[in-house]
Amino acid sequence: MNFNEPQRQSLVGILVMFTDTFQRIVRGLWPILVIWLFKFNELNKALVVSGIVGLFVFVAIVAYLQYRNFTFYIDDQNEEFIIHKGVLNKTRIAIKLQKIQQVTINQSFIQKLIGVYALDVDTAGTQKKEAVIRAVSHQLAQALKMRLLEGEKNNESETIDTEQTKPFIKISFSSLFKIGITSNYLRSFALLIAFFGTIYENVQSYMRANEIDGEKFDTYIDKGLAMYSITIFVLILLGILLLLNLGRTIIKYFDFKITRQHQSLLLSYGLLNTKNTIIRPEKVQIVSTSRNYLQKKMDTLTLKIRQASGNADQEENDKQAITIPGCSEAERDRIMALLFHKIPEQGVALVPNIRRLIVGTILYLFVPMLILFLLYEFTVLPIAEYLIFVPLYIVFTGLLLYFGFRNNRLFVTDEFIICRKGVWDIEHQIIEPHKIQAIRTSQLFWHKSADIGSITLYTAGGKITFHLGDFSKIKELVNLWLYQVETTPKGWM
Repeated sequence: MNFNEPQRQSLVGILVMFTDTFQRIVRGLWPILVIWLFKFNELNKALVVSGIVGLFVFVAIVAYLQYRNFTFYIDDQNEEFIIHKGVLNKTRIAIKLQKIQQVTINQSFIQKLIGVYALDVDTAGTQKKEAVIRAVSHQLAQALKMRLLEGEKNNESETIDTEQTKPFIKISFSSLFKIGITSNYLRSFALLIAFFGTIYENVQSYMRANEIDGEKFDTYIDKGLAMYSITIFVLILLGILLLLNLGRTIIKYFDFKITRQHQSLLLSYGLLNTKNTIIRPEKVQIVSTSRNYLQKKMDTLTLKIRQASGNADQEENDKQAITIPGCSEAERDRIMALLFHKIPEQGVALVPNIRRLIVGTILYLFVPMLILFLLYEFTVLPIAEYLIFVPLYIVFTGLLLYFGFRNNRLFVTDEFIICRKGVWDIEHQIIEPHKIQAIRTSQLFWHKSADIGSITLYTAGGKITFHLGDFSKIKELVNLWLYQVETTPKGWM
């Protein structure tokens, strides 16, 4: 295909732009629409109908102008991807081909009904998508994606093979089921604690407001039946949470396929919203794997790939990471071999100092217990009724601190840096030393005598932090990594 001449999106894309514009208007005016709904009988029906018709006409005009004024093409002379858009204010976007980091093909439910695809263009220097083409055919989207990522000049006689070969990895439904029922346990547990804590507080407030004697109230309740009912209710609530998480996982990652395309990996997945993206190994910054005890027994894990991003916020980088759920260990090794040309191995381990566990115990156990004791002794607050939760808090927090300390390690070899962390879900973050962009070390003055400190490694896809390790060893590693960055012929993207 020739992309040197300006092209427009598919004509049926007007419907996509219409629905997108209409949704934005509805989200912005929803308070007014709610008021109209409750006062519909008091309003002038003719004016309401006229307003709705006028809104549809306005949105249709805007959608047509968005389609009419949107063009895109590739400028071979300047090696730029050019986009013109705008309704009243016209905008020209020029993206250097060599700066394009990722091109993703998506298909929402509306686009799937119409038969068009969206194409997102992202660079390493911005915090959001540089350009979005919302309605093109699948053939054009695939050809344009390959053209933008290859960065090579194209002509009319050149053809691009957009046919996908047979997937070398396909995540089965059973693997998605395993991930769906074994993920987000801590979040579900926290929701349960918050839920029952709120119920307990409301019951106590109601009893105090109505001057109900708790001891007399207990005589009217069959405690065995009450505990049985609560247990059944908790199990039902847990089942609902698991089903919701399972449904979200299956809908989002349904029919997950990984295909080799030249030297890259092509990922496609999604039930309602279909995504299609390419991973180029040389642009990968951080690869992380995570799994818990149950997932280990089921031989399944989640793999996340972070490519170069212009966002400095770690949470946003995590959201933008490409997730591959339900991998087996064999599939993980095959993906690692393609991304790194070998399977990363754990080398020399850097262990955090015991002070980290001691400080955590003081901050999260002794200090809260001291505050609770002072409130109980010197205030009139109803602290006594909450003391039943203290043993649960001590056990739960103590386990979090212990396993968090035991699992935290930094493994180093000449070719890889692996940071292990986590309590229930154990995560391994893997980077190559030559992709380090900056290193920051820190040491508080009271840590000097113990020779401990912290280190943070910055890459274009996020950062890795290790706290309270042997500071002399950390400085040796810093010198080694800086030397590798300066002398290696490899690039970071």
